[in-house]
Amino acid sequence: MTQTILVTGAGSGIGRATARLFLDRGWRTALMGRRADVLHETAGDADDALVLPCDVTDPDALDAAFARIESEWGHLDVLFNNAGTNVASRPIDEISVAEWRQVLDVNVGGTFLAARAAFGLMRRQSPQGGRIINNGSVSAHVPRPGSAPYTLSKHAVTGLTRTLSLDGRRFGIACGQIDIGNALTDMAEKMTRGVPQADGTEKVEPVMDARHVAEAVLHMASLPLDVNVPFMTVMASAMPYIGRG
Repeated sequence: MTQTILVTGAGSGIGRATARLFLDRGWRTALMGRRADVLHETAGDADDALVLPCDVTDPDALDAAFARIESEWGHLDVLFNNAGTNVASRPIDEISVAEWRQVLDVNVGGTFLAARAAFGLMRRQSPQGGRIINNGSVSAHVPRPGSAPYTLSKHAVTGLTRTLSLDGRRFGIACGQIDIGNALTDMAEKMTRGVPQADGTEKVEPVMDARHVAEAVLHMASLPLDVNVPFMTVMASAMPYIGRG
């Protein structure tokens, strides 16, 4: 049976790199994001791509997208729960309530809702089981200056990963998390121009090609379900993470 994966946030960055790698490796790949046009750009002319325009914060739209996966493919092997957002670095009292809620809605709410839908499909499909890979961040461990909403959201993702890893055992559902540091995407391009450091300075930081993240996700996804990588960190080797602060 051809293996299947759903990648959320597949229109750009890490999601696009990951979706394209899985398509290259012969996986049926569902691409989810808010904009159909950029999802089609990611998919190119791949026969095994399923484009699913969807806002991950909309539970009804998510349920419809997962129903389509179930109808067309019959099963889902892997969810790469990747969609996320951020706000500009500022002290907490300079961050608006609307910005805070947007980060939480996408990074926590969207991650929860997609995992919930995937878990349900993986639980009822035959054979039962599957794998959920959540996109965490090195910010799930240590913060950057002025990153309260994002850092909080990624700590919450870690809690979800641990819970799903436990709750999924009796259904053959494995859950792991990939914590990424300085992959060169539109969101991380600012690293090449200088970002705030813990000592109050601004410095350029090393970055890595997003394809390395995609290859790490492929490794996690390709393991048999009796093997799991609960947490993996992949990062630019010289970025200020080990010893941050």
